[in-house]
Amino acid sequence: MLKRPRLRFVEVGPRDGLQNEALAIPLEDKLAFVQALAETGVGEVEAGAFVSPAAVPQMADSEMLFRRLWRKTGVVYSALVPNEKGLDRALECKVQKIAVFTAASETFNRRNINASIAESLERFRPVAARAKAAGLPVRGYVSTAFHCPYDGPVAPAAAVGVCRDLLALGVDELSVGDTIGRAAPREVRALLAELLKTVPVDKVFLHFHDTYGMAVANALTAWSEFGVSGFDASAGGLGGCPYAPGAGGNAATEDLAFAFAAEGGETGLDLDKVRAAALALEPRLGHPIGSKLCRVRPGRTVAER
Repeated sequence: MLKRPRLRFVEVGPRDGLQNEALAIPLEDKLAFVQALAETGVGEVEAGAFVSPAAVPQMADSEMLFRRLWRKTGVVYSALVPNEKGLDRALECKVQKIAVFTAASETFNRRNINASIAESLERFRPVAARAKAAGLPVRGYVSTAFHCPYDGPVAPAAAVGVCRDLLALGVDELSVGDTIGRAAPREVRALLAELLKTVPVDKVFLHFHDTYGMAVANALTAWSEFGVSGFDASAGGLGGCPYAPGAGGNAATEDLAFAFAAEGGETGLDLDKVRAAALALEPRLGHPIGSKLCRVRPGRTVAER
């Protein structure tokens, strides 16, 4: 029987969850959100991004957030960086882990960061080297690993090739993304069957969006059939991508963790605290929180359902 290790979550709500929100979220609310998430039992919170404020206005205050953040012992506070300039800012703010990002489809990569895949990898080479020299772990995001909003279906070999290239740069882990939320379990099987031939399973995190309601099914497939234990998730199912037309929110942390627990998985998360963190932010968003657990009758705890 396939061994199923304890689930590992990277909470991406404060970065990937908020980056596409139309209303500006005040810094105080972001700080409260990050700090509430750190109390849920999650091991890592991706708290911000050191990107161009013109490109992603919602992340313009990431420096101030990291400088003011109260850091809980045992929780890693990470950030996305696009280049060496972003890394400089992250290092000044004592970020504990960085993430670089590319894609498995050329058109998306050019729309997202104005570079080919090969150019983006070269851009990240000095970033990864300097981060490692500073003692920081490095994550490599691979967007559009299943489908591209411009080019359509992405061959598993294309995504696997980019993953291998990132590992060759020295990244410690991969986040393999279904950016537009169109993947189905059969496509998850096809990609993982190829990827895990050469990449250790403990280096793989999966990043599902829930546009077509398949995120939980995809995650359970990866965990139960391939032993993948690492998943990105966003409290409340917040998220989207400004360069992926039609992409829905991320897999909701509380929905994923509930599904894993129902199947006998160990998550270590307090789902009521995750839900409370998301609902506390809801008044600032201008729209309802979309996760299933956040729509449970008010006052009812997860344990009571």
